[in-house]
Amino acid sequence: MMGSGKTTLGRQLAARLGYTFVDLDEYLVQRQGQSIAQIFERQGQEHFRRLEREALEEVVQKYTKAVISTGGGAPCFFDNIDFINQHGISLYLEVPVVQLVQRLLAQGLAQRPLLAGKSPEELNSYLSETLVLRKQFYERATHTCPAANASAESLVQVVKQ
Repeated sequence: MMGSGKTTLGRQLAARLGYTFVDLDEYLVQRQGQSIAQIFERQGQEHFRRLEREALEEVVQKYTKAVISTGGGAPCFFDNIDFINQHGISLYLEVPVVQLVQRLLAQGLAQRPLLAGKSPEELNSYLSETLVLRKQFYERATHTCPAANASAESLVQVVKQ
């Protein structure tokens, strides 16, 4: 989910493993020459999800040893979670909604098209509803890592199992 620590922990995990780190959203922004918010605004979420899948395929082909931080919705569209699992190990960073709300409010919502303009109450409702829909995909990850235990060191141990 958004705000779960994918990018932060992903960078740390990649450094400890000696792998390349790729933030799929950043990769997509560089490839498209526009922000995620602009893609959503100009072409819509469906177009963004197609671009996201293309970027995922490119990154998997380009790097043999990489930690890839996807956007929170990426595993939930097309057959992305199956694709991810076929090409590597997937980790679901399981974070309670109340903690996600706190983190996202602290980071600011303006740069997140699905969250921009939401009040704390609306954010809580949106994240709760979204997590219910996405959890079926997240739980198909190779490993579920509860937030309380998620550190770069603990993730290294999970990956090396």
